[in-house]
Amino acid sequence: MFKFLRRKGRRKDETASPEADDPALHDSAGQAVDTDEPAETGEDALPAGSTAVRPDASEAAAPPEVSADDAAPARSALVQDHSGEPQAKAVEPQPAPEQAAPPPLAAGQAVVTAEPAAATTPEAAPAAAEEAPKKGLFGRLRAGLARTRSNLAEGLGNLLLGRKAIDDELLEELETQLLMADVGIEATTEIIDALTARVKRRELSDSDALYGALREELADLLRSRASTFELPASPRPFVILIVGVNGVGKTTTIGKLARRFRDQGLKPILAAGDTFRAAAVEQLQVWGDRNDVPVIAQGEGADSASVIFDALAAARSRGADVVLADTAGRLHNKANLMEELAKVNRVMKRFDESAPHAALLVLDAGTGQNALAQAREFQQAVDLSGVVLTKLDGTAKGGIVFAITRQTGLPIQFIGVGEQVEDLRPFDPDEFVSALLDQEPSGNAA
Repeated sequence: MFKFLRRKGRRKDETASPEADDPALHDSAGQAVDTDEPAETGEDALPAGSTAVRPDASEAAAPPEVSADDAAPARSALVQDHSGEPQAKAVEPQPAPEQAAPPPLAAGQAVVTAEPAAATTPEAAPAAAEEAPKKGLFGRLRAGLARTRSNLAEGLGNLLLGRKAIDDELLEELETQLLMADVGIEATTEIIDALTARVKRRELSDSDALYGALREELADLLRSRASTFELPASPRPFVILIVGVNGVGKTTTIGKLARRFRDQGLKPILAAGDTFRAAAVEQLQVWGDRNDVPVIAQGEGADSASVIFDALAAARSRGADVVLADTAGRLHNKANLMEELAKVNRVMKRFDESAPHAALLVLDAGTGQNALAQAREFQQAVDLSGVVLTKLDGTAKGGIVFAITRQTGLPIQFIGVGEQVEDLRPFDPDEFVSALLDQEPSGNAA
């Protein structure tokens, strides 16, 4: 009997649910909690048509409410499947909204439309071409001397501004300004002495009169040794020897002079006498091709005097008017190289006793007082007839023009104020001083 009862009680304990006795599985009202709830990602565990809702996370992740008009153009909508996760649901693309018609114009109101950019007409091209030469005369010179003018003219303007009386202190400061512009000691001394004498004679009463007198003295210094470079009617061919150290622009100067003579209706020939520097012959040939001018050359390493002699013979046989002879760039302090230049000079005289008919020394204005030393040394090897001063646009030491003129007695016959062919121009003392001292008009600064 007791065994039967024990057996019956054991079966009852095995069939009883453990959840019924677990207080943690009941809510506060005593109702049992379903522990067989499917996982969040399980879709088959939910009854059909039901949607799982997350109490807090779903509210935080919900998108902001938008109006029906703002949501209309949307290409896709977010829906929730049985798992409660938002899923992208494709919707039919909505047609683009029609552009609203412009409001009706008021009476008398004109319709404004964007005009197309004006095309350049053939008639406008000649007008633009005419503007360039106008600036190229005095304007290009002023532009090329901008750095020197900034150094000298502005310094003088600041010095003389508001100064009424002319005293020794003012003259000393004026002397300092001239020396800083590389005018040179001798030229500066000559100018200051002339101004001091005029002050003692009471010819200058104020700073304005002093400034005007300074312009006159500078122009007179250049005029006293000025010489315009012109080819005479004879002899033919007219031989021009171009000398100078490396890097001053000899070959470029020859190319620009050849273009100038050709534009004057003359027939120039170029002699590639710089056989020492690499690619010098090729550079001169490029200038010859560009200007349609023949070049006589023998290649790198050839004898320079022989090349120039061949060029003279070719010029005579072809009826050329002028021969521009390039020479190897050589340092003025190398005696053997200067002697070679003297040899070229002797060989040319075998062809024509009067040759060379002109010898132009090319100097770089940026070298300052070193250019003056070069001029002195070259004068001893060659009978120089004038100076070509290049690269004035790249230096603030344009005052070297006055130093060269005063100490060597050589006239400045051409100056280079830019890269273009027309930027190599004949030297005019009055024009140079005006461009050097006249400051830019107010309001025209570019």
